[in-house]
Amino acid sequence: MLHAMTNFFVRLVRKYLPQPFTLAVILSVIVYIMGMLIMKKSAHEMNQYWGKGFFSLYGFTMQMVLVLVTGHALASAPVIQRLLKALASIPKSPRRAVLFMAFVGCLTSYLNWAFGLIAGALVARELAKNNLGKGLHYPLLVAAAYGGNVIRGPSSSIPLVIATPGHFLEKLMGVVPVTETLYSSWNLIITIVLVITIPTIFYLMYPKKNELVVEIDPKLLAEEHIERKKETIDTPAQKMDNSIILTILVAFAGGWMLYDYFSKQPSFNLNLDILIMIFMVFGIIAHKTLAGYANAINNAVKTSGGIILQFPFYAGMMGMMGSSGLAKWLSDLFVSFSTANTLPLFTFWSAGILNIFIPSGGGQWAVQGPIMMQAAHEIGASSAKVAMALAWGDSWTNQIQPFWALPLLAIANLGIRDIMGYCLMNAILVGIIVSIGLIIL
Repeated sequence: MLHAMTNFFVRLVRKYLPQPFTLAVILSVIVYIMGMLIMKKSAHEMNQYWGKGFFSLYGFTMQMVLVLVTGHALASAPVIQRLLKALASIPKSPRRAVLFMAFVGCLTSYLNWAFGLIAGALVARELAKNNLGKGLHYPLLVAAAYGGNVIRGPSSSIPLVIATPGHFLEKLMGVVPVTETLYSSWNLIITIVLVITIPTIFYLMYPKKNELVVEIDPKLLAEEHIERKKETIDTPAQKMDNSIILTILVAFAGGWMLYDYFSKQPSFNLNLDILIMIFMVFGIIAHKTLAGYANAINNAVKTSGGIILQFPFYAGMMGMMGSSGLAKWLSDLFVSFSTANTLPLFTFWSAGILNIFIPSGGGQWAVQGPIMMQAAHEIGASSAKVAMALAWGDSWTNQIQPFWALPLLAIANLGIRDIMGYCLMNAILVGIIVSIGLIIL
Protein backbone atom coordinates (compact mmCIF):
# COMPACT_ATOMS: atom_id res chain seq x y z
CA MET A 1 0.00 0.00 0.00
CA LEU A 2 2.74 2.47 1.01
CA HIS A 3 4.87 1.65 -2.04
CA ALA A 4 1.86 1.94 -4.35
CA MET A 5 1.00 5.40 -2.97
CA THR A 6 4.63 6.51 -3.13
CA ASN A 7 5.06 5.37 -6.72
CA PHE A 8 1.80 7.07 -7.69
CA PHE A 9 2.91 10.40 -6.20
CA VAL A 10 6.38 10.11 -7.76
CA ARG A 11 4.87 9.55 -11.22
CA LEU A 12 2.32 12.32 -10.69
CA VAL A 13 4.95 14.85 -9.65
CA ARG A 14 7.36 13.99 -12.43
CA LYS A 15 4.61 14.36 -15.01
CA TYR A 16 2.83 17.49 -13.83
CA LEU A 17 5.05 19.53 -11.48
CA PRO A 18 6.80 22.37 -13.36
CA GLN A 19 10.26 23.68 -12.55
CA PRO A 20 10.45 25.84 -9.36
CA PHE A 21 10.64 29.18 -11.17
CA THR A 22 7.71 28.27 -13.41
CA LEU A 23 5.74 27.21 -10.31
CA ALA A 24 6.53 30.52 -8.61
CA VAL A 25 5.12 32.42 -11.59
CA ILE A 26 2.02 30.19 -11.78
CA LEU A 27 1.31 30.66 -8.06
CA SER A 28 1.75 34.42 -8.49
CA VAL A 29 -0.85 34.42 -11.28
CA ILE A 30 -3.25 32.42 -9.10
CA VAL A 31 -2.92 34.88 -6.21
CA TYR A 32 -3.30 37.80 -8.64
CA ILE A 33 -6.57 36.41 -9.99
CA MET A 34 -7.87 35.44 -6.52
CA GLY A 35 -7.28 38.96 -5.32
CA MET A 36 -9.50 40.31 -8.10
CA LEU A 37 -12.23 37.66 -7.86
CA ILE A 38 -12.47 37.21 -4.07
CA MET A 39 -11.28 40.55 -2.69
CA LYS A 40 -12.68 42.62 -5.61
CA LYS A 41 -9.37 44.37 -6.17
CA SER A 42 -8.57 45.87 -9.54
CA ALA A 43 -5.79 44.54 -11.75
CA HIS A 44 -3.87 47.76 -11.16
CA GLU A 45 -4.14 47.41 -7.38
CA MET A 46 -2.93 43.79 -7.48
CA ASN A 47 -0.04 44.83 -9.68
CA GLN A 48 0.90 47.54 -7.17
CA TYR A 49 0.79 45.03 -4.29
CA TRP A 50 3.00 42.66 -6.29
CA GLY A 51 5.51 45.38 -7.14
CA LYS A 52 5.66 46.63 -3.56
CA GLY A 53 6.27 43.14 -2.21
CA PHE A 54 8.75 42.16 -4.94
CA PHE A 55 11.56 44.17 -3.38
CA SER A 56 10.83 43.33 0.26
CA LEU A 57 13.00 40.21 0.66
CA TYR A 58 16.27 41.44 -0.81
CA GLY A 59 18.01 41.35 2.58
CA PHE A 60 16.68 37.89 3.34
CA THR A 61 17.61 36.68 -0.15
CA MET A 62 21.22 37.75 0.43
CA GLN A 63 21.20 35.96 3.79
CA MET A 64 20.08 32.73 2.16
CA VAL A 65 22.66 33.06 -0.62
CA LEU A 66 25.39 33.55 1.98
CA VAL A 67 24.17 30.59 4.05
CA LEU A 68 24.32 28.41 0.96
CA VAL A 69 27.64 29.71 -0.36
CA THR A 70 29.53 29.80 2.95
CA GLY A 71 28.18 26.39 3.96
CA HIS A 72 29.17 24.95 0.59
CA ALA A 73 32.65 26.50 0.81
CA LEU A 74 33.19 25.14 4.33
CA ALA A 75 32.23 21.65 3.23
CA SER A 76 34.66 21.75 0.30
CA ALA A 77 37.68 22.05 2.61
CA PRO A 78 39.71 18.81 2.78
CA VAL A 79 39.39 18.49 6.57
CA ILE A 80 35.59 18.76 6.39
CA GLN A 81 35.49 16.32 3.50
CA ARG A 82 37.25 13.77 5.70
CA LEU A 83 34.75 14.32 8.51
CA LEU A 84 31.82 13.91 6.15
CA LYS A 85 33.29 10.71 4.76
CA ALA A 86 33.67 9.32 8.28
CA LEU A 87 30.04 10.19 9.04
CA ALA A 88 28.89 8.62 5.78
CA SER A 89 30.61 5.34 6.66
CA ILE A 90 28.29 4.70 9.64
CA PRO A 91 25.30 3.11 7.79
CA LYS A 92 26.19 -0.25 6.25
CA SER A 93 23.48 -0.61 3.58
CA PRO A 94 21.60 1.68 1.15
CA ARG A 95 18.30 1.33 3.03
CA ARG A 96 19.99 2.11 6.34
CA ALA A 97 21.69 5.08 4.69
CA VAL A 98 18.25 6.57 3.96
CA LEU A 99 17.14 5.93 7.56
CA PHE A 100 20.35 7.50 8.86
CA MET A 101 20.00 10.49 6.53
CA ALA A 102 16.44 11.22 7.65
CA PHE A 103 17.49 11.04 11.30
CA VAL A 104 20.44 13.40 10.71
CA GLY A 105 18.08 15.74 8.84
CA CYS A 106 15.70 15.83 11.80
CA LEU A 107 18.43 16.51 14.36
CA THR A 108 20.27 19.18 12.37
CA SER A 109 17.01 20.92 11.43
CA TYR A 110 15.96 20.92 15.08
CA LEU A 111 19.14 22.84 15.91
CA ASN A 112 18.62 25.28 13.05
CA TRP A 113 16.47 24.97 9.94
CA ALA A 114 19.06 26.57 7.61
CA PHE A 115 21.89 24.49 9.04
CA GLY A 116 19.73 21.41 8.53
CA LEU A 117 19.29 22.21 4.83
CA ILE A 118 23.01 22.62 4.15
CA ALA A 119 24.21 19.83 6.44
CA GLY A 120 21.57 17.47 5.07
CA ALA A 121 22.60 18.04 1.46
CA LEU A 122 26.30 17.61 2.24
CA VAL A 123 25.81 14.40 4.21
CA ALA A 124 23.52 13.07 1.45
CA ARG A 125 26.24 13.60 -1.15
CA GLU A 126 28.81 11.79 0.97
CA LEU A 127 26.44 8.91 1.64
CA ALA A 128 25.83 8.64 -2.09
CA LYS A 129 29.58 8.60 -2.76
CA ASN A 130 30.15 5.97 -0.10
CA ASN A 131 27.43 3.72 -1.54
CA LEU A 132 28.14 4.18 -5.25
CA GLY A 133 27.42 0.96 -7.08
CA LYS A 134 25.49 -0.52 -4.13
CA GLY A 135 22.01 0.50 -5.28
CA LEU A 136 21.41 3.60 -3.15
CA HIS A 137 18.38 5.51 -4.46
CA TYR A 138 19.74 9.06 -4.53
CA PRO A 139 16.44 11.01 -4.98
CA LEU A 140 14.95 9.28 -1.92
CA LEU A 141 18.15 9.97 0.04
CA VAL A 142 17.97 13.69 -0.73
CA ALA A 143 14.24 13.74 0.04
CA ALA A 144 15.06 12.17 3.42
CA ALA A 145 17.57 14.96 4.05
CA TYR A 146 14.82 17.51 3.37
CA GLY A 147 12.12 15.59 5.24
CA GLY A 148 13.47 16.52 8.65
CA ASN A 149 13.17 20.22 7.87
CA VAL A 150 9.60 20.19 9.21
CA ILE A 151 10.94 19.88 12.77
CA ARG A 152 10.58 23.06 14.81
CA GLY A 153 13.42 23.74 17.25
CA PRO A 154 15.31 26.60 18.95
CA SER A 155 15.56 28.61 15.71
CA SER A 156 11.80 28.65 15.05
CA SER A 157 10.97 32.31 14.54
CA ILE A 158 7.38 32.51 15.85
CA PRO A 159 7.93 31.14 19.40
CA LEU A 160 11.11 33.20 19.69
CA VAL A 161 9.30 36.38 18.65
CA ILE A 162 6.45 36.03 21.15
CA ALA A 163 8.94 35.23 23.93
CA THR A 164 10.63 38.60 23.35
CA PRO A 165 9.35 41.60 25.34
CA GLY A 166 8.05 44.32 23.06
CA HIS A 167 6.79 42.10 20.23
CA PHE A 168 3.95 43.70 18.26
CA LEU A 169 1.21 41.47 19.74
CA GLU A 170 2.31 41.79 23.37
CA LYS A 171 -0.74 43.86 24.39
CA LEU A 172 -3.04 41.13 23.08
CA MET A 173 -1.28 37.97 24.26
CA GLY A 174 1.54 39.10 26.53
CA VAL A 175 5.03 37.62 26.49
CA VAL A 176 4.85 33.84 26.06
CA PRO A 177 7.94 31.98 27.31
CA VAL A 178 9.34 29.13 25.18
CA THR A 179 8.49 26.74 28.04
CA GLU A 180 4.85 27.13 26.94
CA THR A 181 5.56 26.72 23.22
CA LEU A 182 8.73 24.97 22.05
CA TYR A 183 9.38 23.17 25.32
CA SER A 184 5.82 22.47 26.41
CA SER A 185 5.06 18.82 27.08
CA TRP A 186 2.59 18.52 24.17
CA ASN A 187 5.00 20.08 21.67
CA LEU A 188 7.91 17.93 22.81
CA ILE A 189 5.73 14.81 22.37
CA ILE A 190 4.85 15.84 18.80
CA THR A 191 8.52 16.52 18.06
CA ILE A 192 9.73 13.20 19.45
CA VAL A 193 7.05 11.26 17.55
CA LEU A 194 8.07 13.00 14.30
CA VAL A 195 11.79 12.35 14.87
CA ILE A 196 10.90 8.64 15.11
CA THR A 197 8.31 8.38 12.35
CA ILE A 198 9.92 10.55 9.65
CA PRO A 199 13.04 8.33 9.33
CA THR A 200 10.77 5.28 9.51
CA ILE A 201 8.57 6.31 6.59
CA PHE A 202 11.58 7.08 4.39
CA TYR A 203 13.04 3.70 5.33
CA LEU A 204 9.77 2.01 4.35
CA MET A 205 9.54 3.95 1.06
CA TYR A 206 12.82 2.48 -0.16
CA PRO A 207 12.27 0.85 -3.59
CA LYS A 208 11.70 -2.89 -3.71
CA LYS A 209 14.16 -5.17 -5.48
CA ASN A 210 12.19 -5.07 -8.74
CA GLU A 211 11.76 -1.27 -8.72
CA LEU A 212 13.97 1.34 -10.36
CA VAL A 213 16.86 2.69 -8.30
CA VAL A 214 18.54 5.92 -9.41
CA GLU A 215 22.08 6.27 -8.11
CA ILE A 216 23.98 9.53 -8.04
CA ASP A 217 25.53 10.57 -11.34
CA PRO A 218 29.29 9.81 -11.07
CA LYS A 219 29.96 13.13 -12.85
CA LEU A 220 28.73 14.90 -9.72
CA LEU A 221 31.20 13.16 -7.47
CA ALA A 222 34.22 15.26 -8.31
CA GLU A 223 35.72 16.79 -5.20
CA GLU A 224 34.22 20.20 -4.64
CA HIS A 225 37.31 21.88 -3.29
CA ILE A 226 39.57 23.55 -5.81
CA GLU A 227 42.94 21.88 -6.19
CA ARG A 228 45.30 24.82 -6.54
CA LYS A 229 48.56 24.26 -8.28
CA LYS A 230 51.57 24.75 -6.08
CA GLU A 231 53.31 27.91 -7.08
CA THR A 232 56.39 29.71 -5.98
CA ILE A 233 55.37 32.41 -3.54
CA ASP A 234 57.87 35.17 -4.11
CA THR A 235 55.94 38.37 -4.87
CA PRO A 236 54.37 40.59 -2.21
CA ALA A 237 50.92 39.97 -3.73
CA GLN A 238 51.34 36.19 -3.54
CA LYS A 239 52.59 36.41 0.03
CA MET A 240 49.54 38.44 1.07
CA ASP A 241 47.16 36.02 -0.70
CA ASN A 242 48.70 33.09 1.16
CA SER A 243 49.38 34.79 4.48
CA ILE A 244 48.49 32.70 7.51
CA ILE A 245 48.59 35.87 9.59
CA LEU A 246 45.68 37.40 7.66
CA THR A 247 43.72 34.17 8.05
CA ILE A 248 44.31 34.24 11.81
CA LEU A 249 43.25 37.91 12.04
CA VAL A 250 39.95 37.32 10.24
CA ALA A 251 39.24 34.15 12.21
CA PHE A 252 40.05 35.89 15.49
CA ALA A 253 37.76 38.84 14.73
CA GLY A 254 34.89 36.56 13.75
CA GLY A 255 35.45 34.23 16.68
CA TRP A 256 35.49 37.18 19.10
CA MET A 257 32.19 38.42 17.70
CA LEU A 258 30.66 34.97 18.08
CA TYR A 259 31.88 34.74 21.67
CA ASP A 260 30.33 38.12 22.50
CA TYR A 261 27.04 37.07 20.92
CA PHE A 262 26.63 33.71 22.63
CA SER A 263 27.86 34.97 26.02
CA LYS A 264 24.96 37.44 26.07
CA GLN A 265 22.26 35.00 24.94
CA PRO A 266 20.01 33.58 27.67
CA SER A 267 19.33 30.60 25.40
CA PHE A 268 20.80 29.06 22.28
CA ASN A 269 19.67 31.26 19.38
CA LEU A 270 21.30 30.43 16.08
CA ASN A 271 19.93 33.03 13.67
CA LEU A 272 20.91 33.39 10.01
CA ASP A 273 23.52 36.10 10.57
CA ILE A 274 25.29 34.07 13.23
CA LEU A 275 25.11 30.91 11.14
CA ILE A 276 26.75 32.75 8.22
CA MET A 277 29.52 34.01 10.50
CA ILE A 278 30.13 30.49 11.87
CA PHE A 279 30.33 29.03 8.37
CA MET A 280 32.65 31.82 7.22
CA VAL A 281 35.04 31.73 10.20
CA PHE A 282 35.43 27.97 10.16
CA GLY A 283 35.59 27.97 6.36
CA ILE A 284 38.50 30.40 6.31
CA ILE A 285 40.28 28.36 8.98
CA ALA A 286 39.65 25.09 7.15
CA HIS A 287 41.00 26.45 3.85
CA LYS A 288 44.03 27.96 5.65
CA THR A 289 44.51 30.88 3.25
CA LEU A 290 42.32 33.72 2.03
CA ALA A 291 43.09 32.82 -1.58
CA GLY A 292 42.00 29.23 -1.04
CA TYR A 293 38.78 30.34 0.62
CA ALA A 294 38.02 32.87 -2.14
CA ASN A 295 38.38 30.11 -4.74
CA ALA A 296 35.97 27.90 -2.79
CA ILE A 297 33.43 30.76 -2.57
CA ASN A 298 33.69 31.41 -6.32
CA ASN A 299 32.98 27.74 -6.95
CA ALA A 300 30.05 27.71 -4.48
CA VAL A 301 28.35 30.79 -5.95
CA LYS A 302 27.32 28.70 -8.97
CA THR A 303 24.72 26.96 -6.78
CA SER A 304 22.82 30.10 -5.74
CA GLY A 305 21.04 31.01 -9.01
CA GLY A 306 17.67 29.53 -8.05
CA ILE A 307 17.47 31.53 -4.82
CA ILE A 308 18.44 34.81 -6.48
CA LEU A 309 15.86 34.38 -9.24
CA GLN A 310 12.87 33.03 -7.33
CA PHE A 311 12.85 34.71 -3.91
CA PRO A 312 11.71 38.13 -5.24
CA PHE A 313 8.73 36.47 -6.94
CA TYR A 314 7.67 34.87 -3.67
CA ALA A 315 8.12 38.25 -2.01
CA GLY A 316 5.74 39.70 -4.59
CA MET A 317 3.29 36.92 -3.82
CA MET A 318 3.51 37.72 -0.12
CA GLY A 319 2.81 41.37 -0.91
CA MET A 320 -0.33 40.46 -2.83
CA MET A 321 -1.59 38.06 -0.15
CA GLY A 322 -1.12 40.59 2.64
CA SER A 323 -2.12 43.87 1.01
CA SER A 324 -5.14 42.52 -0.85
CA GLY A 325 -6.58 40.94 2.29
CA LEU A 326 -6.48 37.39 0.91
CA ALA A 327 -4.48 36.08 3.86
CA LYS A 328 -6.92 37.65 6.33
CA TRP A 329 -9.88 36.27 4.37
CA LEU A 330 -8.53 32.72 4.51
CA SER A 331 -7.69 32.98 8.21
CA ASP A 332 -11.11 34.41 9.05
CA LEU A 333 -12.72 31.57 7.12
CA PHE A 334 -11.12 28.97 9.40
CA VAL A 335 -11.75 31.01 12.53
CA SER A 336 -15.47 31.29 11.71
CA PHE A 337 -16.13 27.62 12.55
CA SER A 338 -13.49 27.14 15.28
CA THR A 339 -13.94 26.45 18.98
CA ALA A 340 -11.43 26.83 21.79
CA ASN A 341 -10.46 23.18 21.31
CA THR A 342 -10.31 23.16 17.51
CA LEU A 343 -8.70 26.57 16.87
CA PRO A 344 -5.12 25.21 17.12
CA LEU A 345 -5.99 22.50 14.57
CA PHE A 346 -7.62 24.92 12.11
CA THR A 347 -4.76 27.36 12.62
CA PHE A 348 -2.35 24.58 11.63
CA TRP A 349 -4.34 23.75 8.49
CA SER A 350 -4.84 27.37 7.41
CA ALA A 351 -1.17 28.16 8.07
CA GLY A 352 -0.21 25.20 5.90
CA ILE A 353 -2.30 26.57 3.03
CA LEU A 354 -1.01 30.11 3.44
CA ASN A 355 2.57 28.87 3.59
CA ILE A 356 2.33 27.76 -0.04
CA PHE A 357 1.90 31.43 -0.99
CA ILE A 358 3.80 33.05 1.92
CA PRO A 359 6.76 30.70 2.58
CA SER A 360 8.22 32.76 5.41
CA GLY A 361 7.54 32.23 9.09
CA GLY A 362 8.08 35.88 9.98
CA GLY A 363 6.01 37.14 7.06
CA GLN A 364 3.21 34.72 7.78
CA TRP A 365 3.15 35.63 11.48
CA ALA A 366 2.86 39.32 10.61
CA VAL A 367 -0.18 38.62 8.42
CA GLN A 368 -1.92 35.72 10.16
CA GLY A 369 -0.74 36.13 13.75
CA PRO A 370 -3.00 39.06 14.74
CA ILE A 371 -6.09 37.28 13.39
CA MET A 372 -5.44 34.00 15.18
CA MET A 373 -4.36 35.63 18.44
CA GLN A 374 -7.47 37.81 18.50
CA ALA A 375 -9.60 34.72 17.89
CA ALA A 376 -7.79 32.82 20.66
CA HIS A 377 -8.42 35.71 23.05
CA GLU A 378 -12.13 35.93 22.19
CA ILE A 379 -12.99 32.21 22.40
CA GLY A 380 -10.64 31.29 25.26
CA ALA A 381 -8.14 29.17 23.33
CA SER A 382 -4.50 28.83 24.39
CA SER A 383 -2.46 31.60 22.73
CA ALA A 384 0.72 29.57 23.13
CA LYS A 385 -0.76 26.50 21.44
CA VAL A 386 -2.33 28.52 18.62
CA ALA A 387 0.97 30.31 17.96
CA MET A 388 2.87 27.03 17.90
CA ALA A 389 0.22 25.50 15.62
CA LEU A 390 0.88 28.35 13.20
CA ALA A 391 4.62 27.60 13.39
CA TRP A 392 3.97 23.92 12.61
CA GLY A 393 1.71 24.82 9.70
CA ASP A 394 4.40 27.12 8.33
CA SER A 395 6.90 24.24 8.26
CA TRP A 396 4.48 21.45 7.27
CA THR A 397 3.76 22.43 3.67
CA ASN A 398 7.40 23.30 3.00
CA GLN A 399 7.50 19.64 1.99
CA ILE A 400 5.38 20.44 -1.07
CA GLN A 401 6.73 23.97 -1.63
CA PRO A 402 10.12 24.16 -3.42
CA PHE A 403 11.04 27.56 -1.90
CA TRP A 404 13.06 26.14 0.99
CA ALA A 405 14.35 23.11 -0.91
CA LEU A 406 16.36 25.26 -3.32
CA PRO A 407 19.60 25.43 -1.27
CA LEU A 408 19.54 21.69 -0.64
CA LEU A 409 18.78 20.84 -4.26
CA ALA A 410 21.54 23.15 -5.46
CA ILE A 411 24.15 21.24 -3.47
CA ALA A 412 22.63 17.84 -4.25
CA ASN A 413 22.41 18.63 -7.99
CA LEU A 414 18.82 17.42 -8.27
CA GLY A 415 15.58 18.99 -9.44
CA ILE A 416 12.43 19.46 -7.42
CA ARG A 417 10.61 16.75 -9.42
CA ASP A 418 13.20 14.21 -8.27
CA ILE A 419 12.24 14.46 -4.58
CA MET A 420 8.75 15.96 -4.35
CA GLY A 421 6.84 12.69 -4.66
CA TYR A 422 8.58 11.33 -1.56
CA CYS A 423 8.21 14.64 0.27
CA LEU A 424 4.47 14.59 -0.44
CA MET A 425 4.20 11.26 1.38
CA ASN A 426 6.13 12.75 4.28
CA ALA A 427 3.82 15.79 4.31
CA ILE A 428 0.79 13.52 4.64
CA LEU A 429 2.41 11.74 7.61
CA VAL A 430 3.41 14.98 9.32
CA GLY A 431 -0.04 16.50 8.76
CA ILE A 432 -1.74 13.52 10.41
CA ILE A 433 0.61 13.40 13.40
CA VAL A 434 0.55 17.13 14.16
CA SER A 435 -3.25 17.30 13.69
CA ILE A 436 -3.81 14.44 16.14
CA GLY A 437 -1.33 15.97 18.58
CA LEU A 438 -3.02 19.38 18.54
CA ILE A 439 -6.40 17.80 19.33
CA ILE A 440 -5.58 15.20 21.99
CA LEU A 441 -2.53 16.63 23.79
